[in-house]
Amino acid sequence: MNELEAILLIWGVRDEVLEKLPVEGYWLYGEYDFIAKVDFKDETRLEEFKIELHRLVGNNFTIYPVKFSFSKESPKE
Repeated sequence: MNELEAILLIWGVRDEVLEKLPVEGYWLYGEYDFIAKVDFKDETRLEEFKIELHRLVGNNFTIYPVKFSFSKESPKE
């Protein structure tokens, strides 16, 4: 199984919208409104999450992948 860790940053979104986010994180007040560490089983789940997040906050987010983990059973490319 492949695993992916990423940092999620959101800006320009009202508090009411941040309350509906499907992840736990930290509210910030400054350049960004919200930051969270997010984990995904694979890149497909990451893409699904981006679509879901886009419905909530529009284009006001970015996700920075920071770590990939591969098990011995992972298919080699």
